[in-house]
Amino acid sequence: MLNFQHLCCSFSSTYYLFAMNRLEKGELSRRERQILDILYRLGEATAQDVQDELADPPSYSAVRALLATLENKDMVKHSKEGRRYLYSPVITERKAKRTALKNLLGTFFKGKPENLVAALLDPTDQQLSEKEIADIRKLIE
Repeated sequence: MLNFQHLCCSFSSTYYLFAMNRLEKGELSRRERQILDILYRLGEATAQDVQDELADPPSYSAVRALLATLENKDMVKHSKEGRRYLYSPVITERKAKRTALKNLLGTFFKGKPENLVAALLDPTDQQLSEKEIADIRKLIE
């Protein structure tokens, strides 16, 4: 017999996997990524909050449409507080960062973290200060 709690947990897991797949495949526009960044920073936000945080913001209705698109892509969920909707990300910021880094490594660095670090430390390509290099060394040790 299938109980309601099992069904909810199963649905929640499936919802999370769809969101991860979209994130892993890079199926987000620049604006959608900006909105997710805002939601990660604020935790939750209304469409007006998001619009206020965007550089060169689109119209309020365009922000709402982008939030609806993100919700349809299973990246964002909303809850209702009075007459307004509060939007929040489905995937934790930590998981999103790991997925983005995995994509970056796979796309530009043959999946090897050492290639990324080498690119960061290449003096012809990147001008890091002595302090930044020392900080990287501390992280490695």
